[in-house]
This record gives sequence, structure tokens and C-alpha cells, in this order.
Amino acid sequence: MADVLVGFKWVLDEADVRIDDDLSVDFSKAKRKISDYDKNAIETGRRIAEQMQGNAVGVSCGPDETRKGFVDALARGLDEGVWVKTAELASAQVAARAIAHVARQRDAALVICSEGSSDDYARQTGSRVGALLDWPVATSVNVVEIEEDAVVVHRRMEGCEQVVRMALPAVVSVLPEADPAPIPGLKAVLAAKKKPVDELSAEELGVDETAGSTLKNMSGYANDRKNVLIEGDSAADSVQKLIEALKKEGVL
Repeated sequence: MADVLVGFKWVLDEADVRIDDDLSVDFSKAKRKISDYDKNAIETGRRIAEQMQGNAVGVSCGPDETRKGFVDALARGLDEGVWVKTAELASAQVAARAIAHVARQRDAALVICSEGSSDDYARQTGSRVGALLDWPVATSVNVVEIEEDAVVVHRRMEGCEQVVRMALPAVVSVLPEADPAPIPGLKAVLAAKKKPVDELSAEELGVDETAGSTLKNMSGYANDRKNVLIEGDSAADSVQKLIEALKKEGVL
């Protein structure tokens, strides 16, 4: 029975993040959730695993608080979970190492990630996993289907769409529109608490927790606006004044 792995990240809810007057970022009241884009990836993984008559396995890595995310992930249709425990919230580099190790360990047929997480949207994890496993990778995917021993994807590109067929095993990074994420009901949430979650340490898997990059600072920014109000006796007059204002600013 084939395993379809789905990577997901336990992130701060961006709706709770505040920018103070001095442009410092206040995370003190921010709760955590599964990245919104990862919820779409979970739905894609659930659907594809069902087509393949396999298991949909959620993989996430991070400290103790990450464990809470598995109830929501499993309530969304995943069959089981793998929590790779790390000292800190894993970077894309560390997360990719963890997912790749789990994929090898479970002889997975397919790894699905979102195009990027809703906190930093680095858009790295899927490609890094593919590189570590030496598997074919497709990014910017909005359609995923299985055909025998291959996965067929539609890639949304600038000005066109590509249809790509990749032999399995493979890695796919999906866009949010690939599979809209439904909200799990109470029955699904209760059932999720009984589903298995395999807990592994990064050390057990041989995952190097050293990140290649470190976030040194984060701050908000202010947009300076001209606040120019265009008024005219007619639409044509207003348009002419707008054109003149844009020319004055060097835009036209």
C-alpha cells in the first residue's frame, strides 16, 4: 500500500500579529494554526491517497507545540501522522531533510507540499525534498491526477499552463486552488484524536538541525502615500488631471 506524504507547518496566525508604532512586530498574542496553504495540500494528499488506495501521512517538524497541529491535520482526512521533533520551529532546509528521511523510511510514492507556508512563503521545501531524494519535482501546481505509475500535473505559469507527467515517486508543490480545504466537522475532530502519530526525534532520523540561514531581524514598514485628491468638472477633466499628476511624479 503506497504512502502519500503531506508536509505541513504549524505557524503563527497572521491575523493575530500586530505592528507597533515603532514598526516592531508583536507576536505575543498570536495563536498557532496549520498554515492555510498547507490545508489545501492536505486535501490534495487525502484525495490522491484515496485514488491510489494508499495512506495519507502528514509530516511536520518542530518543538513540543507542533504536536497540537496533528489533531487538525488528521481531522482533515489524513490517516496518520509523523512528528519529527526538533529543538526549534524548523526552517525549510531542516523540514526538507526531515520529510526526505521519512519518505525514504516509508518508501513513499509521492510527497505533496504547499507552494509555500503562510508565515514566510519561502517556496523552498518541496524543491529541497526532491533534490535530497533525487526525485522529479513539479511546482506551481493547480491540478494533480494519478495515471498508473505516474502523476500528471498542471503547472500555472506566467501567461501559460504546462501539463507535466512524472514517473513515481515524485514531489509536487500545490497552489491553494488545487483542492479547496473543507472545514472538518466535530465527528472528524473526535476521530482524529484516535489516529496514530509516530513521534521521532531529529536525532533518531539522523536529521541535521543546522539551518543554512538565520533570521536576524523582523520589522514592519510604513507606506508613504501622496494622498492627492483628483477633482474635475467632468470625467475627461479628472482623467487629464490624473495624467498630469502622474507625469509630475515621473510615472508616465
